[in-house]
Amino acid sequence: MSLQHQPVTAPEDVLHDVFGYASFRPLQGEVVHHLVQGGDALVLMPTGGGKSLCYQIPAMVRTGTAVVVSPLIALMHDQVDALIQAGVRAACLNSSLSSQEIRQVEQQLLAGELDLLYVAPERLLTPRNLALLEQVTLSLFAIDEAHCVSQWGHDFRPEYLQLAQLHERFPSVPRIALTATADERTREEIAERLQLLSARRFISSFDRPNIRYTVAPKDNARKQLLAFLQREHPGDAGIVYCLSRRRVDETAAWLREQGVNALAYHAGLGAEQRREHQERFVSAEDMVMVATIAFGMGIDKPDVRFVAHLDLPRSLEAYYQETGRAGRDGLPANAWMVYGHQDVVMLRQLLDDSAAADAQKRIERQKLEAMLAYCELTACRRQHLLGYFGEQLPEPCGNCDCCLWPPATWDATEAARKALSCVYRTGQRFGVAHLVNVLLGKDDERCRSLGHDQLSTFGIGRELDARGWRSLFRQLLARGYLRVDADGYGSLALTDQCRPLLRGEETLHLRKDEPRTGGKRRQRASRGERFVAEVDQQRWEALRACRRRLAEAQGVPPYVIFHDATLMEMLARRPNSLEAMAEVPGVGEARLRKYGQIFLDVLQGREPTSMPEPSRSSV
Repeated sequence: MSLQHQPVTAPEDVLHDVFGYASFRPLQGEVVHHLVQGGDALVLMPTGGGKSLCYQIPAMVRTGTAVVVSPLIALMHDQVDALIQAGVRAACLNSSLSSQEIRQVEQQLLAGELDLLYVAPERLLTPRNLALLEQVTLSLFAIDEAHCVSQWGHDFRPEYLQLAQLHERFPSVPRIALTATADERTREEIAERLQLLSARRFISSFDRPNIRYTVAPKDNARKQLLAFLQREHPGDAGIVYCLSRRRVDETAAWLREQGVNALAYHAGLGAEQRREHQERFVSAEDMVMVATIAFGMGIDKPDVRFVAHLDLPRSLEAYYQETGRAGRDGLPANAWMVYGHQDVVMLRQLLDDSAAADAQKRIERQKLEAMLAYCELTACRRQHLLGYFGEQLPEPCGNCDCCLWPPATWDATEAARKALSCVYRTGQRFGVAHLVNVLLGKDDERCRSLGHDQLSTFGIGRELDARGWRSLFRQLLARGYLRVDADGYGSLALTDQCRPLLRGEETLHLRKDEPRTGGKRRQRASRGERFVAEVDQQRWEALRACRRRLAEAQGVPPYVIFHDATLMEMLARRPNSLEAMAEVPGVGEARLRKYGQIFLDVLQGREPTSMPEPSRSSV
């Protein structure tokens, strides 16, 4: 069956015949049928939850062309490439196209030859494009990354504010807004600004059970990162987030010196270099991208096996969205982070120095405090993270560091009182390093010149070493007993919360920062061992090598041919005919025609007899 000539009208048939899946994921089917019937929708679904199918399938079922608003050019091209591979009539309009390519797409649109058209918001709303859309039949509008409309969010795009024009200009065309990250405040703002207040809301579970969450205190962050990569992810694709451009550049260069295939990405690089690095990351199977938060939104790469943070994210919303870029294919992935007191100092200073209104600053401080509380948890991280977004997980997840290696705790009441007293006695105007020296009774020139060697707190803390005191100060900050002063030097000051502790009216138990050991930690010798049995390793690598050759021949990323999850299903099912291959999830009719026999040959240990001609669209 060719979609070009025999349109399918049942969503379930499109799901199976085009995309190769037997059934919808939770909530997907409800969204699809609601949109097919002409309803508006606001969809919250986690990264990797299948948001794209929620509008792609209705676009193929309804009459006309669906217009998809997407904020990033790279995302458009990825999705268009994948749709063309699946036999779907798709194209995009953006600034990367030549004038001839733009005219070709416009002619396809006017001729009714497109099921989906991806457009950047700033181009969509030009008079020329709006006039063009008025000449064709539109099946729906899909607004992807809809949180960009919210000024409370972290990816605000001012051009998104104008998208309400779509409803005013095309009132009969159904609209769907989609995002992976939005708290209640952001949801309301999306609905209001896009005039979707009466739209039906579909809120999926925020849980990503395939992701393992791990947080550790900083202790030479680069070496910690390298040990993590060598132990858990040799040869894997992943993202490493840093707070500053300088740290990005230095970390990427250092990783390359250690033999890791790493690149840098931040707004300080030229546009052409950013584009090149992003394309290399998307196409490679072993690339580590070291980046600021400028990188990641809209990256459609399903085989990112880890996301690492070398600095503290600004909020749990940012953390959730960034870690959600790992394991989009549903296979095991890691969200790994190290953080320290200096991260808090830097983020508080950036916030205090910003031009934001006082009300915005208060909200951002609350979000930072929630992020700190998450870092110092002693109970299940997933339960806490989901609870922040209003979702309850009845039992501990068993797939975070707190569940796998429960942290030891200790009665820190007396030590905390000493630390708080030291902050007070020194005038609440010094950072952690000096406070630790006072508690340990270090005979240095600064203590003597300030007279701090005469204080009652001088030398009263020798029961802990410097590392132990740094850990305690970090946790007192996270729990709200201390705050970072706005003096620009990282000075610590007391909060009202510390009064009951200082008066002896409460006790305090904190986590011990100890190296984690234990039998449950995974040991990996090669990339595929977590997915396939040792006996299948050779066939697994052969499948991946075949996919890589096909991708290179067509100028597309390997995952556009087949996801890792689909290759795994081939390996598990061992189809011996095209009919059996058709039932492998993720194959679909168009890919079966193009690649079915090729991958059957590889599975049966034969050299593929034929390879398809390059088929990538010029747009």
